[in-house]
Amino acid sequence: MKRSDKESFVAQFQERIKEAPVFYLTDFSGLDVKSITVLRDRLHESGADYVVVKNRLLLRALEGTEQELPDISEHLRGPTAVVLGGEGPVAPAKALAEFAKDHDDRPVFKVGVVDQSLVEAGQFERLAKLPSREELLAQLAGALAAPMAALAGALGAKLQETAGLLDALREKKAEEE
Repeated sequence: MKRSDKESFVAQFQERIKEAPVFYLTDFSGLDVKSITVLRDRLHESGADYVVVKNRLLLRALEGTEQELPDISEHLRGPTAVVLGGEGPVAPAKALAEFAKDHDDRPVFKVGVVDQSLVEAGQFERLAKLPSREELLAQLAGALAAPMAALAGALGAKLQETAGLLDALREKKAEEE
């Protein structure tokens, strides 16, 4: 790779990191090209990209960003690919974890950065197990709707009770006359 190509790659990668609120580093060793292509497709469906990078160039790109990112240089050993998520941290984490489950735990998660905070392996596993954004919103809507439905039911029962009492009172008055 020529020097100008490297400089161009670093500049483009810095822009992509600025745009992506989340990125994960993985070790893709043990995966063939066909598997990586399948992984790229799955990640693309979740709103993320999978880019194989040279550690040195990734380090230069990270050092040159204007953002305050945590130091991940200790994780830049061996084959490295970056998952750049543009939509959020959960969908790419789910796609990556599901793919790894089907492919002998490959690629291996190294470390991640979500909103300029470091994400270790344990945190990544919890992210991957979270429901999707749509599911969380549906759960929230259900949780908000349940008390309102209970209130409507209670008010409806009181109206029925009042109507029953009025009917009983009317019948009693009719009997007295």
